[in-house]
Amino acid sequence: MKVSIGSLTHPAVIALLEEHHQDMLLHSPPESVHALDTSALAQNDVTFWCVWKNDELAGCGALKELDETHGEIKSMRTSSNFLRQGVAKLLLQYIFDQAITRGYQQLSLETGTLTAFLPAQKLYQQLGFHVCQPFADYREDPYSTFMSKNIG
Repeated sequence: MKVSIGSLTHPAVIALLEEHHQDMLLHSPPESVHALDTSALAQNDVTFWCVWKNDELAGCGALKELDETHGEIKSMRTSSNFLRQGVAKLLLQYIFDQAITRGYQQLSLETGTLTAFLPAQKLYQQLGFHVCQPFADYREDPYSTFMSKNIG
């Protein structure tokens, strides 16, 4: 599997991001869905990566700069054909490395609270994230779990 900067115009990427957004809407009300669309992923403070296995999209994720020492993991999604094959773990390790290279001291993320989000929460906990208070512009929300990890 190979991690590379993601093309936000590639049909497979657009389809995966749309699937991600629709899945979030199945489990959370619209005001509690914080998934970034392609225009938000294209902003200068966001870097978006894809994981490819041969010519097949395996997953995607992004890193948003909150300030010079704090990054936020966004848009983590594994393609259904690649679930439980280590895609998310590979991409998260890549994002950790990028965050350290940038000099970040902390990585944070927001994920859901319902049962559908438990596998993601478990993976984040295994990688050293802990539940925290809302960060950046987030507010307390019964549909959101906030997690953070010191990396510096």
